[in-house]
Order: sequence, then structure tokens, then C-alpha cells
Amino acid sequence: MTADDFRQLALSLPEAIEWSHMGHPDFRVRKKIFATLGFAGDDWGMVKLSPAQQRQFVRAEPTVFKPVKGGWGQKGATKVMLESATKAVVRPALIAAWKNVAPKRLVDEYEL
Repeated sequence: MTADDFRQLALSLPEAIEWSHMGHPDFRVRKKIFATLGFAGDDWGMVKLSPAQQRQFVRAEPTVFKPVKGGWGQKGATKVMLESATKAVVRPALIAAWKNVAPKRLVDEYEL
């Protein structure tokens, strides 16, 4: 998977927009970040999961998903290793991350 593939998947979610955060692209729904791409030249993205969701994704696909180091990772921030990833594996993680930050009424409008 490429960074552009990750970007396209993130932007395919309802009301998702691309913005910039600390010098790299992020993806938001109603101003709340649900995913980011790594700094230029890095081959990773990040999805904002709950700790329980993070454990599930890491357990299922350990070559694709890894907890971010430190406190952010303990709270569910999860690296996506793009080289090992496929769209079919990453899409459910992006949907989960989107649902974690989107308003409940917006989530209820869409069957993802």
C-alpha cells in the first residue's frame, strides 16, 4: 500500500478532509483527527484507535499494525506499516478510527 492509497481510503469516509498537523498530513472529521500520514519519506500512517481496538488489530496483523511508542500508543495511537499493508486490512482500521471521533449522529447516518 502507498501513502496515496492510505490517503484515498481515509478521504473516502464521510466528511473526511485532509489537513496538516506538525508538518505532515492528517485526516479529520468535523475538526477531529482520526488518522495521519508519517513525515515525508516515511512509509507509515497512524490510526487513532481505542486501546482495545489496537490490541485486536495488532494481534490480527502484527506486520501491519504496531502501537506508537510512549503515551500516545498506550492510548491507542497505532502505526500502520504501509509496505506490509493492503487496502482490505487498513480500511476497517480507518473506519474504526473515524467512528471513534465522528459525532454519533454522523456515524448513525452511514453504514460503514
